[in-house]
Amino acid sequence: MSRSQVRGSKLIQAMGVQFYVLDDGTVAADFTIGEAQQGPPGYAHGGALASLIDEAMGAASWFSGKRGLSVHLGFDYKQPVPVGATIHISAQVDRQEGRKIFTSGSIWLPDGSVAVRGDGLFVDAPQLLGGTPGFTLESDHS
Repeated sequence: MSRSQVRGSKLIQAMGVQFYVLDDGTVAADFTIGEAQQGPPGYAHGGALASLIDEAMGAASWFSGKRGLSVHLGFDYKQPVPVGATIHISAQVDRQEGRKIFTSGSIWLPDGSVAVRGDGLFVDAPQLLGGTPGFTLESDHS
């Protein structure tokens, strides 16, 4: 299966996360939670986790052919994510209805259990983005 590197937001680039888009349109990454993402002592900040899923869902929306902006995001925190844990993040487009793009994403802990689930509604709005690329790709046929 081939995959391509995703260049996304400056926030996610600053965190050091490298997302990939897979052949089936899923956007995924593995990332080790560091001290910079800490909220409660020893655990990841919920906002950092939400940002990771938001970025993945936004990229999945973008690579589905729409230039979507988020209009609704929801997150269910199932269990805490310890600092130092290498998590797996993935997101996909579930369906499209006109300009609406419905997405979902998850963060898994190393043992395979779900830590966070998210869903998002994005709306195709190319007029707001002008010529600015939100996400770009670089080939990586691993």
